[in-house]
Amino acid sequence: MRIFLIGFMGSGKTYWGTRISESLKIPFYDLDAVIVNEEGMTVPEIFKVKGEEYFRYREKQVLEELVTKNESFVLSAGGGTPCFFNNIKFMKRHGKVIWLNTSTSMLKHRLMKERLTRPLLRDISEAGLHSYIVRKLGERKMYYEQADFTVLEDNILLDPLISLLQDK
Repeated sequence: MRIFLIGFMGSGKTYWGTRISESLKIPFYDLDAVIVNEEGMTVPEIFKVKGEEYFRYREKQVLEELVTKNESFVLSAGGGTPCFFNNIKFMKRHGKVIWLNTSTSMLKHRLMKERLTRPLLRDISEAGLHSYIVRKLGERKMYYEQADFTVLEDNILLDPLISLLQDK
């Protein structure tokens, strides 16, 4: 079983991904972490040195490699992963996709603490963060809505989610 967690940055994909993988006893991968390990640079450094286009291409490559090499896993995709190169269709063909749909107020609360470590946010003021989240979510929602399951992350319960995945 392959499970792909998608959602906006700060939606809890890595947090819940590790818990789901532990519960199902299958490997967990954070797509950004795999790319960072392979590139030898942080995501902000990759964006700065090689650009977002390069990063998005590497994201697609690593996603496909992980699917090719693994029958089962839980993967935390980057917030933009489903929005490029038909990645959402690829993930749906190769596993179950779960959208962690987190409220904008919760996203803002979480991202305020991480603003400087996220390349797409580092130049956004505290005051502009909410507007940025609303705008980006609007752009990405059509991709996120293609997920097999939508979970309101603010109210997630792990056991029912695991049961749902095992039943499908």
